Amino acid sequence: MAPMTVTSSDGVDVAVHDLGGRGPTLLVSHATGFHARCYEPLAAALSGKMHAFGLDYRGHGLTPTPRDWVVDWEGYADDAVAAAQALAPTGGLIGFGHSMGGACLLMAAHRFASLFRMLVIYEPIVFPFAEDPSTPSTPPTESPLAAGARRRRADFDSVERAIANYASKPPMMNFHPDALRAYVEHGFEPTVGHAITLRCRPEHEAMTFETGARHRTWEILDQITTPVVVVTGRTDPLSPAAIAEPIARALPNAEYIELAH
Repeated sequence: MAPMTVTSSDGVDVAVHDLGGRGPTLLVSHATGFHARCYEPLAAALSGKMHAFGLDYRGHGLTPTPRDWVVDWEGYADDAVAAAQALAPTGGLIGFGHSMGGACLLMAAHRFASLFRMLVIYEPIVFPFAEDPSTPSTPPTESPLAAGARRRRADFDSVERAIANYASKPPMMNFHPDALRAYVEHGFEPTVGHAITLRCRPEHEAMTFETGARHRTWEILDQITTPVVVVTGRTDPLSPAAIAEPIARALPNAEYIELAH
């Protein structure tokens, strides 16, 4: 089924996918480098309780990167607002956000307090010591995530070979098989000669990782009144899990859940 599109800032048409189900509307907000249809297994598990939709952020999935756009998480937040307002013009959505997607839902909820009646966000990227973009500084050393994105293989001979490649090594070897297949089948597009290539280009993914500390969401967490559940896996000082509990403490109406397994 072709997604519907909604217009965001910079004239970009954001793809919003109907992931199925019945019940209250759920907006799924994906992580950096992912796309909405990676979360089809989640939507299937919730299909008897919720009607899930997912957006593709600009430069991901079926949403193009605006011409001459420089990666900026405020633009991603614009996409989240556009999708949410299209699905529920009077507000009251439930939102689930993963990593970057969690941060973007927080940004959207800050802009429009009635947009969501509840958010569940898994390891959101909201750093307490965000770089001040107005202060000149030496460019930071490339992060491991950005370096990994730049090394990501973008082209394969077939869907099956791409799946086999990702299933053989971390981190995607830990994906649910249905999620991995959805990542490949809907995250790649055909090229000349029947090969496939990533829709989210490695450089775009890398730049998204690199700019993740520059948005100022940490500074406005205390102004977000939407009920929020902040979820993390096992905490590790070098992972986003380490900042999840401080985010929950900074939000005025939040619950923190750690799933150590």
